[in-house]
Amino acid sequence: QVQLEESGGGLVQAGGSLRLSCVGSGQTISAYAMGWFRQAPGKKREFVASISRSVSFISYADSVKGRFAISRDDAANTVSLQMNNLKPEDTAVYYCAAGRMYNNKDPGLWNFWGQGTQVTVSS
Repeated sequence: QVQLEESGGGLVQAGGSLRLSCVGSGQTISAYAMGWFRQAPGKKREFVASISRSVSFISYADSVKGRFAISRDDAANTVSLQMNNLKPEDTAVYYCAAGRMYNNKDPGLWNFWGQGTQVTVSS
């Protein structure tokens, strides 16, 4: 199985940018679709973005389309999430996930998870 570790979170003002990274270990991530989810206090974990194994397919939540970009570098065993024009409502813990199908928006259908990284956007 693959272990995932996120980094890159922090505190940023509204309109700012952050880049999250997720490094896999124990197994290559090339065998998996990769995704980003987030969970705000008191809310359910929600889908943010995902990318297929072949990079042929990418999916975004409507709330982040045009602002966030997911990418992967299998040689580096890394998936990234570039977040631009951040809004206070983007504040959450962001989780990296690995799974079999990129188009699964249900967190329960993803197999492996990182510990999460906090993103806080101030107004």
